[in-house]
Amino acid sequence: MRRYFVYIVASRKNGALYTGVTNNIARRAFEHRSGMIEGFTSCYKIRRLVYIEEHSTIEGAIRREKAIKKWPRKWKIDLIEKENSEWFDLYRQLNR
Repeated sequence: MRRYFVYIVASRKNGALYTGVTNNIARRAFEHRSGMIEGFTSCYKIRRLVYIEEHSTIEGAIRREKAIKKWPRKWKIDLIEKENSEWFDLYRQLNR
C-alpha cells in the first residue's frame, strides 16, 4: 500500500508557512531542512516540519493540500497547533 503525505513546514513558530504533498515525507523534509529546494522555502528559510497528515491515495492528498493552501492563515495555524502546540520539528520523529 502506498502512502502519501500532506505536510506543513515553517520558518519558526507563527512564521512563514509552506504546504506540500509527497510520497516520501522523510526525504522531502530533509530536502527542506537542507535548503535543497530552491524558491520560496529556501528564500524564507522554511525548514521546520510542523504538521503531517497521511493519505492512502495521491488524489486524496492533492485534494487536501489544495484545500489547505486556500485556507486563511489562522486556520493553518490552528491545524498545526491542534496536533503540535509547541511547533516542534517533527523531522526527528521520522527517523526513529
